[in-house]
Parts: sequence; C-alpha cells; structure tokens
Amino acid sequence: MPHNDRSKAVTQGVARSANRAMYYAMGYKDEDFDKPMVGVANGHSTITPCNSGLQKLADAAIAAIAECNANSQVFGVPTISDGIGMGTEGMKYSLVSREVIADGIETCVNGQWMDGVIVIGGCDKNMPGGMMAIARCNVPAIYVYGGTVKPGHYKGKDLTIVSAFEAVGEFTAGRLSQTDFKEIERRCIPGSGSCGGMYTANTMSSSFEALGMSLLYSSTMANPDQGKVDSTAESARVLVRAIQNKLLPSTIITRKSIENAVSLIMAVGGSTNAVLHYLAIAHCAGIEWTIDDFERIRRKVPVLCDLKPSGKYVATDLHKAGGVPQVLKILLENGLLHGDCMTITGRTMAEELAHVPAEPRADQDVIRPFGKPVYAEGHLAILKGNLAQEGCVAKITGLKNPVITGPARVYDSEDAAMEAILADKIKAGDVVVIRYEGPKGGPGMREMLSPTSAIIGKGLGESVGLITDGRFSGGTWGMVVGHVAPEAYVGGNLALVQEGDSITIDAHRLLLRLNVADAELARRRAAWKQPAPRYTKGVLAKFAKLTSTASKGAITDEKLF
Repeated sequence: MPHNDRSKAVTQGVARSANRAMYYAMGYKDEDFDKPMVGVANGHSTITPCNSGLQKLADAAIAAIAECNANSQVFGVPTISDGIGMGTEGMKYSLVSREVIADGIETCVNGQWMDGVIVIGGCDKNMPGGMMAIARCNVPAIYVYGGTVKPGHYKGKDLTIVSAFEAVGEFTAGRLSQTDFKEIERRCIPGSGSCGGMYTANTMSSSFEALGMSLLYSSTMANPDQGKVDSTAESARVLVRAIQNKLLPSTIITRKSIENAVSLIMAVGGSTNAVLHYLAIAHCAGIEWTIDDFERIRRKVPVLCDLKPSGKYVATDLHKAGGVPQVLKILLENGLLHGDCMTITGRTMAEELAHVPAEPRADQDVIRPFGKPVYAEGHLAILKGNLAQEGCVAKITGLKNPVITGPARVYDSEDAAMEAILADKIKAGDVVVIRYEGPKGGPGMREMLSPTSAIIGKGLGESVGLITDGRFSGGTWGMVVGHVAPEAYVGGNLALVQEGDSITIDAHRLLLRLNVADAELARRRAAWKQPAPRYTKGVLAKFAKLTSTASKGAITDEKLF
C-alpha cells in the first residue's frame, strides 16, 4: 500500500472509531455497524397542512427499515408553505427553499456517509429540492410524497386552495356574498395533505412515478388514508433492496426517463413550475436538457386528464380512475413512453406497467382515451420573441383562444398589480405586466396566484393577458405567461415596456412580442438603469447573487468557478 494510502487508511480508521463512539451513545450495538445506514429525510412540520401529516409516514419508513435489518438515520428537512406565503414577501423564500432543501439533504447524506436515503416531503418545493439532492448524492434513493389533501365541499362543488384565492376576486367584484366567501375559505382544505388539484406538488410527485424514482400509484393517494402509510413502508423496503443491489439514481434518472416525466406532466395538465424544476433536476444529474425540450415533448403528447385548475377533477379522482400508471400505460401503448427505463424497483417501466390495462375504464372520464384527449397537444408552451429571447412558459389549457394583442398595464411588483386589479383598473383586452419579480429581481421569483386568481374571480380570465418574469402557482390558469427571460432586473426587454405599449401573446405562433420599433427600444435601453437590489444580506441576497436565469432553472450552482 502506498504511503499516502496507508496514512489515509489510518486516519479513516481513527475517525471510524470516533464514529462508533457516537453511535454507541445512541444505543447502537456492534452488529449494527454491518447494516446499511439509511437516511430518512423527514419533511414533517406544522407550518402547512401539506407537511403536517408526514410524521406517521416517517415512522412507517423507520419501522420498515428496521424490519429489513438496516439502520435509519433521521434528519429534518425545512419547508415553506406556498399557500400561506402567497401574495406576501414571504413568498420570495419559496423557490429559495428548493435550494435550501437540496443543500440540506446533500449535506446530511454526504456528511454522514449514508448508504441510501428515503426523502419524505409534501409542499411544492419539497419534491424538486429532494430530487435535486438525490441526483447530486447518487446513493440509492427513493422519493415518498406525503399525499394529496381530499377535496373540500360547498354547495355541491369540490373545493381546493385555489377556490379561496378566486373567491377574493369574486367577492370584490360583488359576485359572491360574504357568507359564501367565508364558507369557501373555511371548507376548501378539510385536513392534511398537499393542494388537491394538478398543482405543483401533485404535478411533481406524479412525474416522479414516471421518472422511476417513486412507487407506482403513490403520488395520488390521500395523506389521511392508510394506503399512504402502507405505500411508505413498501417504499422503505424497496430502498433497502436497492442499497443491497447498488441501484443508483444515475441508472434511473436519464435523459429518456426525464422525457417520460415531462410526457406525463403534459398528459395530466401539470404545473408550469415543472419546467423550472426539471431544468434544475437535469442539471444536478448532469443531463443535457433545455427549455426547448419541453416544447418538443409538448407537440407530440396530448392532455389526457381533465384535472383542476382548468379542468373538473382533483388528484383523488385521478387515483380512483387508475392513477398515474393508467396514464403511463396509455402513453406506452402509443409510443410516447420509454418502457426500457429502469425504475427504483429494479424492474423496467414496461415491466412495472405490465398489469395495467391499455385503455382507461369506461365508467370514468377523469382519464380520456388516447383517441379522445382533452387537448390534442400539451399545455405548457414555450414562447419566444423580443420580450423573451431566452423563452418563457405559457399555460394554454382552459382557453377558447390563447391569443391577445392589447395595451400594457405595467407594474413593478406583484403588490402593485394586485392593488390595481382589485380596484377595477384592469379591463378586458389589457395585458398586465408584472416585472422585477424574477429570480434575481424579486429575488426569489414569487408565484402570481393572487393576481391571476383575482383576474379569474372578476370574470376576466379569457379577456386579460398577464406576463411576468415571476412564476405561477400550479393552481393558475388563464392567458398567463411566466418565467420571462431575460428578466427585467438584468435588463431584459421586459424592463423597457411602458404603459400603453402594444403587446402580443400568441400561443399558436409561440410568440411573445412587444410591438415597439427596435430604434425606440434602443433609446429606452440607453436610459434604463438597474434598480438597487432589494436585499443585500441573508439568504435572499445570496440567492439573488448566485441564481441563474429562469431559462436554465434558476439554479444556484451553474458556474461557481
């Protein structure tokens, strides 16, 4: 053995002796050191109903790991509630929390030399943050989604969190009584679990089934149900087998499996945030994937599921109708899924789907047959033009005609736009511009659920456009365009828009254009000055300093050296 290697071995031997002393203090016995050390990244918290039901899942995972003759190493994962932070300064921490979660899990897994990790999360950024860490660490891993909330009910209608936001617009427009407004607020979330439509949490968790990193059927279970506990225990058992078989995420997360995940997102009508998050996951996995790949997938994959926010049903309805596996099988049968991709079970996706019927059941209309889709093409369109040279994301489902040319109504923050909408300053035909809310300018790229829901609530969803360098909630629908890049703060043309300028949104032509002459834009650019940063210390300042453009996923480790 070379001298340097001998020295290293001695040093590591001393370190392991100290390590054992620490484990003895926690009740470990000598025989435990021959067992796998399995991390349990537990996102339980009472910050949000999305995560308040996770402890029972962590307990089930811990028990199953012990039954498999392995040791669990439990550590906490923070979360930010998008629903609670929405429309406030706190929402700026939401996307930042994705990075904090990824960094935290990576730190614990690598810092403690864990042999594998089961990540348990609920609210929106728990999923991408956890998967980014899984890709970085590349030890055997599985993702367990905490489960969806069951729908609320009022006056014969299913309710979700978006019902409360849209009720604000309806109430201020005089279209809803105060009694109904309060009852919707009280009833829309009846218990624990993540927001019930095909919003960001359910979108990302569903896509993890397609990615091969979560068990089939696990993403559409309701958190309060025993099935979710049982599925978590089985996930832990599958993970221990993966550790024994040295099945790594790098074998599962590939370009082809990301294509499967994005195809599923299109088929279920998923959240715009999935674009941002899969750019980040691909980066962490070292996979070449660009914003244009989403458009490539969109053109060939139809929307097969009639789900909220623009559709009729919620995630628990999808589960009853056959869940994500039924959608995946339809895609597989029609040549739109790579069946040879490996999954965390050690079987291929085609093998996992072998028992699933080729066609959806006739007694439901949540999942449509391939020949009768909700929409012939996917719903997340990548638009480009002189307002978004790097691209932007438009959600075009639920609209009769996703085209508008109208005068710009310009606001330099979400708060200013919301004030104008509630004051009835926005009229049919207008294009609302909300800028300086991008990754760097916000910082943190807030979601615009409050203004978009207020527009819907006032009955303007089909007649008013909205563009922003911020993001949208998975619960948003309407003529909305987000993730505009380059963002205003770095001098993107969005910063040069003036009140009354003509703007065209045309999803048919994949176009976002400011109808102003190049010479006039050059004159405006010469006069433009970058605003002072809104934060100069702390985590928001660090994020603003490090984050990439949205067209690359708003990642914080793009080019550190």
